[in-house]
Amino acid sequence: MRLRQKITTFLWFDDNAEEAVNFYVSIFGNSKIVSTMRYGDAGPGPTGQVMSVTFQLAGQEFIALNGGPHFRFTEAISLFVDCETQEEVDGLHAKLTAGGGAGGPCGWLRDRFGLSWQIVPFQLGEMLRDKDARKAGNVMHAMMQMTKLDIERLQDAYDRA
Repeated sequence: MRLRQKITTFLWFDDNAEEAVNFYVSIFGNSKIVSTMRYGDAGPGPTGQVMSVTFQLAGQEFIALNGGPHFRFTEAISLFVDCETQEEVDGLHAKLTAGGGAGGPCGWLRDRFGLSWQIVPFQLGEMLRDKDARKAGNVMHAMMQMTKLDIERLQDAYDRA
């Protein structure tokens, strides 16, 4: 019996789902392509073209669809990545923005396929949840000035309160 994930994120691509999945799987550990389905004679895509790819990133299952140009990603949904170290933040930011992606405010970025990501050190959440409103406020202010998040600068803002 296969263990199934109850809720799976479904990502709509124009015609480059397979390329995107290969890119994502190459970046994150504990990741793999689970299965690939192709369009048959009934379409709606060309026979033999990849219809969907089921894959895992860091053990989390996703499905990517080649659905055509009807829909585009927006920042209204993003994939949040909980990072342990500055090295992990830096590495993921660089890899995900490579080839045409772009950094955005507060640790957000958009990859070359248009998908939004948040690359966030776990320390940020701890600092923002501090009961000392001045500390949390300082951290929030510092974060709002950043594109790629910097743990040392966040910690400095926290310690200044």
